[in-house]
Amino acid sequence: MKDVYQVSDLSSRSTLDQGADKPARLAVIGCPVAHSASPAMHQAALDALGVDARYIRLEVAPGQVAEAVSRMRDLQFIGCNVTVPHKLEVIDCCDDLSEDARALGAVNTLIFGDLLLGHNTDAPGLVRAIHEDFGIDLADLKVMIVGVGGGAGRAVATQCARIGCAQLWLVNRTLEKAEDLAKQLLAFGDQTQRLEGPGEKLYAMTPDDPAVVDAAGHADLIINATSLGLRPTDPLPLARGCVQPHHLVYDMIYNPASTPFLKHARSVGARTANGLSMLLHQGSLAYECWFPGTDPLDHMRQGLLTPL
Repeated sequence: MKDVYQVSDLSSRSTLDQGADKPARLAVIGCPVAHSASPAMHQAALDALGVDARYIRLEVAPGQVAEAVSRMRDLQFIGCNVTVPHKLEVIDCCDDLSEDARALGAVNTLIFGDLLLGHNTDAPGLVRAIHEDFGIDLADLKVMIVGVGGGAGRAVATQCARIGCAQLWLVNRTLEKAEDLAKQLLAFGDQTQRLEGPGEKLYAMTPDDPAVVDAAGHADLIINATSLGLRPTDPLPLARGCVQPHHLVYDMIYNPASTPFLKHARSVGARTANGLSMLLHQGSLAYECWFPGTDPLDHMRQGLLTPL
């Protein structure tokens, strides 16, 4: 068995399952994907709940998503998780989208069947994670999200709008992407009735905007949805002065467990948490989509404590 499989390994069932005692029926696709902890938690639940299946990492380069999905369908996969950078590209592969995926504009879970359904568990997973880590409901917080150009950041921003966060700052290196998302969120109408308009409750800005430090001071929660922090040499996603002792700081990166951004936040007295809790809760919700009526959360939590 391999730690990471390639699209070419999906050529046949015998190739994919060589040396394994269970068939690969579930996967996480991404690029890169070797760091993913999803197999550890999902396999723990599969084994504990008596499902004869393996969950694998599948390296899929941009532009290969449609081919990978087609091959998984041919091999009768049950489902698939989708991580960076494929949460937008995979939408074109789906026959239909769930209400959440349609509203959030990104897909992180595929459910195979007669029709391929695209779903999103990232945002509801974050809601559960914030409550677990900080003991506060996300809806009660003023939130700054850094990195809203990708699927995860967009999903989180949309969820914050849908549940009625009182203020929302969308921070992105490309301002146009943040502004476009702000317009989309305002178009939700009644779902975002507390977001009264740009300059009132909803803001779009870049990380180097001189106003970002003052804006951050008004936020309760800062979420890093960028990839900055995967490497120790990465710069911080926000200027150091943005993080203050009153902040809750959540970094969606979970490997490494302590990013430079989280280390800085702790150094100024802010409360912090990393993306492992979001990974757990979005994974549990995905598992329940594939196997309705199951309760995998505790098994998956244990799997993260004792990774493969």
